[in-house]
Amino acid sequence: MLVEKGRLHLGQDVRVWIENSLVLPGIYLAPIEPVIAIDSVRLPGEFHADPADRFIIATARYYNTSLITADSAILSYSTLGNVQAVDAAF
Repeated sequence: MLVEKGRLHLGQDVRVWIENSLVLPGIYLAPIEPVIAIDSVRLPGEFHADPADRFIIATARYYNTSLITADSAILSYSTLGNVQAVDAAF
């Protein structure tokens, strides 16, 4: 949707970008487990209602991994200790 809205530029069709990305070493597609879906609506503290961002955060928490993002809402949420995030601009 971000590509379609012009807010994200991949330089190629999104399907091709995903297929090319998934063959890179160390990259894999993590399934959305039922617990991730449930946790996405039960995040601790205050966070905005965007379902995609909530799924991203719940997934990172489930897999105990850091997010690399330029999203100011996610970075702010991480300062509260609710998710590990690194500023992509850093």
